[in-house]
Amino acid sequence: MPETPETDRSSKLMPAQRARVLYVKAPVSPEHMLISRVLLVAILLGSAIAVLWFSRSGLVDHQDGYVSFSDVVYFAMITITTVGYGDIVPVNTTTRVIDALFITPVRIFIWFIFLGTAYQLVIQKVLEDYRMAQLRDRLRDHVIVCGFGETGRVAAREVVSKGTPAEDIVVIDNSDTCVHDAAQLGYIGLHGDPMNESILLDAGVLNARAVIVCMGRDDSSVLAVLTIRNLNQRVRIVSVVAEDENNKLLRRAGANVTVMPSQAGGYLLAEAVGNHYVTDYVFDLLTSAGRVSLVERVAAPDEVGQSMRELACGLVVRIYRGGEPVGFWETDKNRIEANDLLLIIEPTL
Repeated sequence: MPETPETDRSSKLMPAQRARVLYVKAPVSPEHMLISRVLLVAILLGSAIAVLWFSRSGLVDHQDGYVSFSDVVYFAMITITTVGYGDIVPVNTTTRVIDALFITPVRIFIWFIFLGTAYQLVIQKVLEDYRMAQLRDRLRDHVIVCGFGETGRVAAREVVSKGTPAEDIVVIDNSDTCVHDAAQLGYIGLHGDPMNESILLDAGVLNARAVIVCMGRDDSSVLAVLTIRNLNQRVRIVSVVAEDENNKLLRRAGANVTVMPSQAGGYLLAEAVGNHYVTDYVFDLLTSAGRVSLVERVAAPDEVGQSMRELACGLVVRIYRGGEPVGFWETDKNRIEANDLLLIIEPTL
């Protein structure tokens, strides 16, 4: 059945960061984050100053012997920043306990806020940029999967089972959960919009072997295909299409192959009505776990001149000559010629 935004998990938006997510959209703006953290630090400092002010009788100022409000503010700041000049010190048990059990946790919490803010605004960006640069330099002849719903997951799994290393699969999805799942399976996960040029460039679309587009919506798929084709005129684009009327749009947008899951499922359902094993055999052909596999390759020089039935490598079921199909029953055409593309059923080793 066709995927919809309700059934395709790629439409979910979750801001939390996960392992191996190379590009993560911030859940809030940097300005909002800074303001909220400055306010939190101010509240913590105000609380420390208030507590010290009410327990100032346990503080001694070695300069003038009098502890004013400015002295309390000064003492709170140098204590929290761990400077500690020693000119103002706690002298009784109550004030020392307050310093140990209240001021010290406040100090640690404020330092965590400072370090976390520095990491999110500076260090994380530097690390992400470095990892993205390494990724772009490494990726060559890889496969990009746009949308990691059920269709995208099956497609990625089959591409891997047919010989592509998992680390050469790049998954792009708006859902952080889907990207995290992709990373856990060994793929490279990019959190972002597959219709965005920058995220596609980060995924190495300029050097990709193929792009699988399974966005769950035809309008999103058309925009993604247009963007991909604009960036790379040579890459092979395979796209899911939900509605038959949108098939031409995707082809014109630049998709090399379009697949309609609902149509394919309907054919298999119809076959299953009157046949017991046709559906099973079709799945056997298509999946890497089957006993036989469907292979497409160019005819070898020593095969030229032979008929389709004479080849010992497997069962040749079709020839594509100049883009036109030739069936095994067409005896006047089924002798193999140079540059013929053979469609062969072979046993899985």
